[in-house]
Amino acid sequence: MEKIEIRRAVERDLDAVMRLWLAGNLQAHSFVPEAYWQGHFEEVRKAVSQSRVYVAYAGGAAIGFIGLVDGYVAGLFVDEHSRGSGVGRRLLARAKAENSALTLQVYRQNAGAVRFYRREGFVVASEQCDEQTGQREYTMRWQREK
Repeated sequence: MEKIEIRRAVERDLDAVMRLWLAGNLQAHSFVPEAYWQGHFEEVRKAVSQSRVYVAYAGGAAIGFIGLVDGYVAGLFVDEHSRGSGVGRRLLARAKAENSALTLQVYRQNAGAVRFYRREGFVVASEQCDEQTGQREYTMRWQREK
């Protein structure tokens, strides 16, 4: 794999970030209707522009990003061709370096993501129903060891 650069997102990264967001949701969440993601696109675009976002680039192309809001991982997405290459781990490491604790929500059916977060030291803190999609989701937490 080419050299990966991770940097804070700027305005010109927004289109690439949103492409990764939509494609990642459609690929990982086939159990949620596509119309749900399409219907939330502009709302998420606005939220992303107001969040702390780091983008991973390789060969001049955006291949992943992580969005953070005060210790909450609002999203972690990696291009399907770059998954398993350590990009997600590196993005999460950037978030861990800046926070002593992280929280996120992940759909229970997204087994690959649940495994990834567990490998990265997250534990399931609770399980609930996402009211908007009707899907079961976990709240997972990570705490830096003292």
